[in-house]
Amino acid sequence: MKDEYRADYRQLDAAPTLTRIRKLQSDRRYRDQHRRFFIEGVRNFVTAIDHGCSFETLLYSERLLTAPLARKFVRQLKRAGVPFARVSPEEFRSISRAERASGVAAILHQRIQTLEQIQPDQFSCWTVLSQVQSLGNLGTLVRTSAAIGAAGFILLGQQIDPYEPVVVRSTMGALFKQKLVRTNVERFRNWIKTHRLTVIGASPDGLVEYDRVRYARPTALMLGHERSGLTDEQRSLCQQIVRIPMVGGADSLNLAVAGSLLLYAVFRSDSSS
Repeated sequence: MKDEYRADYRQLDAAPTLTRIRKLQSDRRYRDQHRRFFIEGVRNFVTAIDHGCSFETLLYSERLLTAPLARKFVRQLKRAGVPFARVSPEEFRSISRAERASGVAAILHQRIQTLEQIQPDQFSCWTVLSQVQSLGNLGTLVRTSAAIGAAGFILLGQQIDPYEPVVVRSTMGALFKQKLVRTNVERFRNWIKTHRLTVIGASPDGLVEYDRVRYARPTALMLGHERSGLTDEQRSLCQQIVRIPMVGGADSLNLAVAGSLLLYAVFRSDSSS
């Protein structure tokens, strides 16, 4: 008997599954309330499996999904008892935000930790953020952080949603390789004191250029808003403020560029130690 007809498989009705996916795509309060988020695409799907993400629901279109590895993983998840909905190409395209619908998607459990759940000395670097202007830039920064083997992101406050669909899509699977921590300023302040963590901020008025600093292990990089920069509260958390030199009248770099330069400075410092 073919796999898709086995009685122990948990097939869902397509219509309510698609409705729930649209809700997850459009409503942050719904995502946060249920601690779920939506992914699509072969790269995201395979990377999520490789990094042990918890699948709540699987969605696929038999006709659209042609990647052999992804088809294999679909069969494995179904055998493991993950609920699934099989849809037509038209139904899949109705929720797809990709240029070319891949035929595979999923609802995953969010993985946001608290400070108490992590040990900073196991990693070389964390990136600390409280707000971002461009979601695409955040996704690019997540990719850079994963590329250098950094730990992940400490989010101060509630403004940043790392599971917003634009962020998830722009990380190209790197999101699943990073730890995500949410906390507030005072808890972070106490945490860095307890662990004697070095916090380095970035600002045009920094006293030293970013590539002339010896970055300790671990280091937390504090990045401010693209327009307004570091707040006074963020500055109070930093032991040092560095600057990225610019010529020709430029007054700032976007978050992805500035953060990537700093992350690679940490990476070079860590590699040479």
